Amino acid sequence: MSGLIGRKIGMTSIYDENGKNMPCTIIEAGPCVVTQVRTEEVDGYTALQLGFDDKSDKNASKAAQGHFKKAGTGVKRKVVEFQGFDEEYKLGDSISVDIFTEGEFIDVSGTSKGKGFQGVVKRHGFAGVGQATHGQHNRLRAPGSIGAASYPARVFKGMRMAGQMGNVKVKVENLRVLKVVPEKNLLVVKGCVPGHKNAYVILQK
Repeated sequence: MSGLIGRKIGMTSIYDENGKNMPCTIIEAGPCVVTQVRTEEVDGYTALQLGFDDKSDKNASKAAQGHFKKAGTGVKRKVVEFQGFDEEYKLGDSISVDIFTEGEFIDVSGTSKGKGFQGVVKRHGFAGVGQATHGQHNRLRAPGSIGAASYPARVFKGMRMAGQMGNVKVKVENLRVLKVVPEKNLLVVKGCVPGHKNAYVILQK
């Protein structure tokens, strides 16, 4: 799907025409530069590689500097391939937020916030023991039994237990575009998107 690379600015809320308060996320979307054009003859598929967010040359390898120099642009921090653009773009072209229109639905993917090592109550929604009675203590958030007796004498794979939570790729589908601000490269979408503030997100039509 065609799309853009963006940066999550933060969340706010706006009122619709009926006076309903809607939570929304503000995203800085583009402008993105076409840094490579994939073709069927050379690569076996068609796609556009887009670059976003300038980076200092001294922090990039010589190979990266040469790659972006072909497109006539500076080194970019984030590079993603997209397919399915309606228009034909050449190397070095810039694609801005105005490819999106108000009212359409888009998919937004990003890396969720890392929560570190979490227990079963926070990670899987367990209720815990529930009552601090019958002589027990420090068991309110414990997982409880995790297996059977001497048969099968093991813990099955996939058992919901404590562990690392968050910091995974998440896609939120069908978010409605509430507002497009081309002069500031801003996009306002209804609802929340994964990631912390200033995190990179991928917008797909």
